[in-house]
Amino acid sequence: MSRRIKKLNQLFRADISALLQKEIRDPRLDTLLSVNEVDISEDMRHANVYVSHLAGDEHKDEILAALNAAAGFFRTEIAKKTDIRYMPVFHFVWDITIERGVRLNTLIDQVIHHQPED
Repeated sequence: MSRRIKKLNQLFRADISALLQKEIRDPRLDTLLSVNEVDISEDMRHANVYVSHLAGDEHKDEILAALNAAAGFFRTEIAKKTDIRYMPVFHFVWDITIERGVRLNTLIDQVIHHQPED
């Protein structure tokens, strides 16, 4: 991944987070929503935006539907202040890395507690 794409990933992550906090008025998108990562494709035409909610994935489908419906808004607002040739199309994806981490910790704890002591 090029240095430019890494910088744009960070910039878009911050911009989308700021827009969520200040501009979006959809009740499905509350303040417990977190933009964890942005991953722009090498051709810069698409970007996966990984999000999670602190309360878990209970309303995952509603949240993703609202975000993907607002993807054009995010793209337009970020394009206004970003000087790049191609503004990627944003695709919002549920981030499961936190859930995987919790699951992995649980499995490690189970293994540790079931080992015979020396």
